[in-house]
This record gives sequence, structure tokens and C-alpha cells, in this order.
Amino acid sequence: MSFRPAGSSDVATVRAIAEAAYEPYVAAIGRPPAPMVADFAAAAAAGDLFLLEEEGQAVGYIHLYAKGEDLHIENLAVAPQARRRGHARRLLAFAETQARARGIARLDLYTNEVMEAAFGLYIAAGFEEVDRRVEAGFRRIYLRKTVT
Repeated sequence: MSFRPAGSSDVATVRAIAEAAYEPYVAAIGRPPAPMVADFAAAAAAGDLFLLEEEGQAVGYIHLYAKGEDLHIENLAVAPQARRRGHARRLLAFAETQARARGIARLDLYTNEVMEAAFGLYIAAGFEEVDRRVEAGFRRIYLRKTVT
């Protein structure tokens, strides 16, 4: 397992993972979730996008950046064929490592209400719900975690 910054040549791979991971939610939300239409090229160019690789193959990614006093996790996904092997937890641990390295004491993120498995993962990983709101038609749950 290894992490590396995603470059412009990785954008198609990241987009394919996002589309496969989030496609099951399109019907419940009524349109593609935000990660399916994200600007991954800009995230890669800014140095904010990272790949998780297993044996040289991308199995997941995380998009994170400093936002105020927090390190914001904009998006993370695991390729469907690589699920149930702890990769999502590895991505969250990577975010914590990045926060510590940057001197940031807190992570924050949001998920859609229909993504119950993701919400459960975040709660199990120590995140706490801090808000729920509707933004741009998406029913979002905001979560935060203090990095120790």
C-alpha cells in the first residue's frame, strides 16, 4: 500500500473511481453526487489529490485541502472492486497524517444523507456530526474530528 500525489495523467483514473463509487447513489439523490462532477484536474494541479495504490494499481483517492483552521476532506472514494479491505480507513488515516504534518488540529468533511455507509464509517473513525443542511439541493451531514 502506498500513497502518492495524483498528477494530470491520473485524472481519468480518479474520475473512473469516483463514477463507479458514486453511481449507486444517483437515483436516490436524483442527480449525480458532487464527486461525480468534481474538477479533479484542478485538485491534482493544486497538489490536493492523492492516490492510494496497491501493487501499482489505484484503489482509491482522497482530495483534501486546508480550509480555515481545518483540513477539509472534499472527497474520498474506493474503487468498488477494492472495497471491504480497509482502504477507506487508510484514506482517513492518511488525512490525519497530513493534518499533523501541516500543523492542523482538525479534519472536517460532509457526506450526503443517503450515503449511510459512509456516515457510519466516519462515526466509527471518530468523527462527530456538527450540522445538517441542504446546499445546492444536496442533503448534507457535516462532520468534524480533532486530530490527536
